[in-house]
Amino acid sequence: MFYIGIDLGTSAVKLLLMDSEGKIVNIVSREYPLYFPHPGWSEQKPQDWYEQTILGIEELIQDVDKEQVAGISFGGQMHGLVILDEDDNVIRPAILWNDGRTGEETEYLNNVIGREKLSAYTANIAFAGFTAPKLLWVKNREPENFARIAKIMLPKDYIAYKLTGVHCTDVSDASGMLLFDVKNRRWSEEMCHICGIRVSQLAKCYESYEAVGTLLPQVAAQLGLSPSVKVAAGAGDNAAAAVGTGTVGDNMCNISLGTSGTVFISSKQFGVDRYNALHSFAHADGSYHLMGCMLSAASCNKWWMDEIIGTKDYAAQQQPIEKLGENHVFFLPYLMGERSPHNDPEARAVFIGMSMDTTRADMTQAVLEGVAFALRDSLEVAKSLGIELKSTKICGGGAKSPLWKKIVANVLNLRVEVPESEEGPSMGGAMLAAVACGEYASVEEIAAKVVKVVETVEPEAELVAKYEERYQQFKRIYPACKPLFR
Repeated sequence: MFYIGIDLGTSAVKLLLMDSEGKIVNIVSREYPLYFPHPGWSEQKPQDWYEQTILGIEELIQDVDKEQVAGISFGGQMHGLVILDEDDNVIRPAILWNDGRTGEETEYLNNVIGREKLSAYTANIAFAGFTAPKLLWVKNREPENFARIAKIMLPKDYIAYKLTGVHCTDVSDASGMLLFDVKNRRWSEEMCHICGIRVSQLAKCYESYEAVGTLLPQVAAQLGLSPSVKVAAGAGDNAAAAVGTGTVGDNMCNISLGTSGTVFISSKQFGVDRYNALHSFAHADGSYHLMGCMLSAASCNKWWMDEIIGTKDYAAQQQPIEKLGENHVFFLPYLMGERSPHNDPEARAVFIGMSMDTTRADMTQAVLEGVAFALRDSLEVAKSLGIELKSTKICGGGAKSPLWKKIVANVLNLRVEVPESEEGPSMGGAMLAAVACGEYASVEEIAAKVVKVVETVEPEAELVAKYEERYQQFKRIYPACKPLFR
């Protein structure tokens, strides 16, 4: 049988067709517009997502036996606010994860309602990107739209609704709304009260691998698929990517070196660190995960190479770098502020430690090391909760650099494993669909069968010791610079 994974991203929808053995049969990508109606605002039209998804599915399955397509599921951009009226029409364009309009609402939630209460209700504190502050913004600035809300959904859930007619979401994506009681995997009535909504306005919440329904007859006819095709709830993009890299079960880790960087740790146990430095979310495998998110990771290297050095040949700039763990130059990678663990939008990037003999290679090395040190910051918080790791998977554009992988392995003192497939959320979505259809008994079972490691980078004791010393220095730079960022 075939399974479709739909990764609803910020710039495009990426669709993947996988067979029962986990082999990728086809991949299709279709773009849609992003709107910036005011500085700092970021919006999309849910209808654009759906239209491109349907066209993408048609293209994806045109050369296979459509009778063999058994299931569909999702990975999707998180936190976006989609609101429907009582006739299920979209009330206003979706407000996206990277929209920055909710400063006042975030401040109100964290400082007036209070971080302790938020953490007790949802296991998290408010960030500008989360969904609850967006709801409050609509309530405060567009009261006529707020009054019309019948259903509140997340981006991928709108696609699931259009395919099945069911208002649904999943536990991993719901965790990023600040409306969900993560520990007990249910909506928080206290948070609904704070935001002025009813629990009935939120979609029904499923586990990621549960079927929410089957294709509507008219959708099945349009696509040439059987109306018995199951649609599973799916997951937020990070949780879906973790499924795609096999980061499921207890004490498994995945590091994403994309535009932003994430440290994603799956755990059977629910846990919250004392400062809420990491996000504590439900995972797509039925358990939990901790996630540290840094806003600039591979984008730091892109900025340094493209804008400062003026080259596209990244490998050539990394070639002269030989003396790992001995660099006297440090780089704070906070080009866009920082999320985990500092939660400081005013933080900025800094080079420190240069002298007359500092070379371009030293500064390039400092950029790569600075990102690795900042990832370690999140790992240290996880360690404070008693989590012990031996290895991590790695994905994202930065993971293509052999040097960067070596630096990460030694700064974090973890074995770094590169999975065969780099398709992340779309692969995870297809895997969740296969579990929903009964092809596999659990998410852990399909991950063990399908995910293959093609390269391993081991830490070296001597380098680990050198980087330990460097990291202890790095740790002191942000607190020293923090007053200067205000």
